[in-house]
Amino acid sequence: MTKLAVNYMGIPLKNPIIVGSSNMVNNPDMLRRLQDAGASAIVYKSLFEEQIQLESIQFQDEMELYNERNAEMISLYPDMQHAGPEEHLLKLKEAKALLDIPLIGSLNCVFTETWVEYAELIEKTGVDGLELNFFSVPRDFTTDAKSIEDEQVSVVEQVCKKVSIPVSVKLSSFYTNPLQVIKRMEKAGAKAFVLFNRMFEPDINLDSLQHSTPFNLSNDGDYRLALRYAGVLHGNTNASICGANGIYTGNDVAKMLLAGAESVQIVSALYKHKPELISDILNDLEKFMEKHNFSNLSDFRGKLSKANVKDPYIYKRAQYIDLLLHSDQIFKKYPVV
Repeated sequence: MTKLAVNYMGIPLKNPIIVGSSNMVNNPDMLRRLQDAGASAIVYKSLFEEQIQLESIQFQDEMELYNERNAEMISLYPDMQHAGPEEHLLKLKEAKALLDIPLIGSLNCVFTETWVEYAELIEKTGVDGLELNFFSVPRDFTTDAKSIEDEQVSVVEQVCKKVSIPVSVKLSSFYTNPLQVIKRMEKAGAKAFVLFNRMFEPDINLDSLQHSTPFNLSNDGDYRLALRYAGVLHGNTNASICGANGIYTGNDVAKMLLAGAESVQIVSALYKHKPELISDILNDLEKFMEKHNFSNLSDFRGKLSKANVKDPYIYKRAQYIDLLLHSDQIFKKYPVV
């Protein structure tokens, strides 16, 4: 029997499969199904700044500054106006009491004060950890990258000073240098990083000539960007690394671990298939380990990271040149019709 146990930001997990934040986990029956299927931990759906603001009349002036973002979130979460922060915190506490596996709260705010205040309130529900769900959509031509990064690092530092539970950060992939941002946030107190946040992006309906917000599920192969950064980060950070996006099979999990991640988060695969898919993923992972005579995850985690491979340039753009030089071989294998 293989050993799948792993440590994620100081929290012992029975295996590397974490269910990521989504509306799916808002249902108690679904929480039980995910746990029974083999999930090692669950990240509860995010508490959004909009939920907090909608319950507080005194913030109406500030809300006008975020009308666009607020409208987007309401369309994506239609029940949000009837799901304020107090109800969210109550459901989070109930979910914690229901589960035997670790539960991680998730927070997505705008104002620094709100990040800190609700991080403390989420901790009081008894959750095992907290995930800060960062994203920043530029709305003007004057805000520079440094000011955005400085503000987010400050949020991490202030939250980590106020709570005793471990804090992870779910990052966007659009930083100029994600590696430096991760180093700064780790120094500020973050114990884990999720690579990467999947943004909701607008589309246009050509029949109605209006904007739409399609449900943005990941696709097979989307894990490769996270795999690249997991491979570079392994051995260069003490924080846990969690791969996300496009994780559908046990082989996908094995690849992320070989690159250097400790764990993965899955969401889209569960929406497209079923919670019981987790059992299939774990079975496939064990088969991979048995095939290569690995008795536990530490036997192969990071084996193909940048620090451990003979040719570290696989993680650099130089490989693009190699692809161009050998394009004839690529076309023979994948002919263009």
